[in-house]
Amino acid sequence: MQRILPAIFLLAGLSVSAGQVQPGTNQSPRSFSLLPNVKLLKDLEYGRADGRAMRLNLYLPENGQKPLPLLIWIHGGAWRTGSKDNPSPALRFTAEGYAVAHVGYRLSQEAKFPAQIHDCKAAVRWLRANAQKYNLDPNKFAAWGGSAGGHLVALLGTSGGVANLEGTVNDLKESSRVQAVVDWFGPTDLLLNPTAQSAPDSPVAQLLGGPMAENREKAAQASPITYVSKDAPPFLIMHGDQDHTVPFRQSELLYTALKKAGVDTTLVPMKGAGHGFNGPEAIAPVRDFLKRCLK
Repeated sequence: MQRILPAIFLLAGLSVSAGQVQPGTNQSPRSFSLLPNVKLLKDLEYGRADGRAMRLNLYLPENGQKPLPLLIWIHGGAWRTGSKDNPSPALRFTAEGYAVAHVGYRLSQEAKFPAQIHDCKAAVRWLRANAQKYNLDPNKFAAWGGSAGGHLVALLGTSGGVANLEGTVNDLKESSRVQAVVDWFGPTDLLLNPTAQSAPDSPVAQLLGGPMAENREKAAQASPITYVSKDAPPFLIMHGDQDHTVPFRQSELLYTALKKAGVDTTLVPMKGAGHGFNGPEAIAPVRDFLKRCLK
């Protein structure tokens, strides 16, 4: 669950400069821009956890329709690496009238599950609470992520209304539900994922706080498939059929469960792809899905 970044850099098609942020501010320099007519609001605080501010970056196209549909990108990195400041394939959609939020969340060396989904849900609540301020459409939120990020967006999609996954990162009362999910090769059933049964220092063991054998109940709580119901939003699931990090079977399991529950679900096998993919054939299904669900 660690090799997504090369594919993301290729998909984004962007040259990104880190810029210089003034200490104590929440916004990037005025001159910072990823694409023409896109404003970046950097390090916006959406809550507090473990004594520190939790932050996200918000990219706003200035020439898009108002209010803007929002793509919420959750980064991958085996729950232990990655950053909201890395590029993503979602950024290219700012040119098509979508706002994009990159959410930072606590990594597994800082906090164990369910901290990660608590953070993601808090970010969604904050974005919805501030929708009018940033010209966002609170009824058109899509969550998109790859690998560990795919796991977290799938969990966002299936666990709407699950109280013990909401957390206390902020006390906002807005809904943490999303209206669509794009899951790229994320683990969906940790109990049936052979890569999760490995060494005690595996990514899943680090996420759960110990080996799978000692944390089976927690593994079930962390699995998106546990919460599947007819109330889940539409899902687009994409997965390389040669993925040896997160087996393709993981996406098949979630697809089957969602279909059985009556959820609008599409599974796109990426022929010959491993753990990550790029190119027009990867973006086209996402574009079509988002148009159908959000536009």
